[in-house]
This record gives sequence, C-alpha cells and structure tokens, in this order.
Amino acid sequence: MSTPEERITELGLELPDVVPPVASYVPTARTGSLVYTSGQVPMVKGELAVSGKVGAEVTAEVAKDQARICALNAVAALKAEVGELSRVVRIVKVVGFVASAPDFHGQPQVINGASDLLGDIFGEAGRHARSAVGVAALPLDASVEVELIAEVS
Repeated sequence: MSTPEERITELGLELPDVVPPVASYVPTARTGSLVYTSGQVPMVKGELAVSGKVGAEVTAEVAKDQARICALNAVAALKAEVGELSRVVRIVKVVGFVASAPDFHGQPQVINGASDLLGDIFGEAGRHARSAVGVAALPLDASVEVELIAEVS
C-alpha cells in the first residue's frame, strides 16, 4: 500500500509549504497523541485563492474546491508537526466553516471537498467525525476555513 505522501502525488497534488499564521497563533498544537491544526483558509502560494460569500459571490462547487485546498494546507501543517504522514493513525475530527449568504444551506456539501480529500490521502484512517458550519464572515474574506484533529503514533 502506498504512503499518504505517495497518494498525494498520485492525486496530482503537491503538499504546499505551511501557511504562516496571520495573527497570534501557531499552525499546530500537539497534546499526547493528538495534533490540532489551526483553521486553514484556501491560501495558494501566499495568496487567498477565492473570497466572498458562498451562495452569493462564490458558487458551492468553487467553495468545495476551496475546502479541498484548506484540507491540503491542514495536511501540510500536520506533516510539519509529525514528520511523516504515515504516523497519522486517523483523522479524528474536521470542522469546516463556510462564509454563507443568508439563504445558503449547502455547507455539508462544501466541506465534502475537505472530507473527500482526506479519505483519498489516508484511506480508512481519513474517515472522521465532522461539523460543517455556516458563518457570516471568515478571516481575509475567505469563503471556507477548515481545521482538523489527528491522532498520531
């Protein structure tokens, strides 16, 4: 079976550099066998990929792609913390925030972009509990933000 890093390559993706914090926090915090990532917005090479409210300026499909970028950024932070992604026992929990227009109710489908990517990278260990929450606004006017909790060996 291939490693998570090999699966990332097989998916045609490249693990990005860890997104530097934009405020007073660290990208990850570890306690025992759990690693918590800070919320990740869809930064690509230092730039916010898309901004605006989902259901207004941003379509649900575009937002789903942005959630995938957020998850990839979270995986990069996780790898920086633990060294090798094969040390991930499982992704325990994902929390996804969607900056939503008042009449948008498709937050779960948007956050599927993150959940599906984690399953593609980690297989069964990528299946997780999850919350998908609609919010009025996110930092930098991002459309999506994702954080995760991982158990590591």
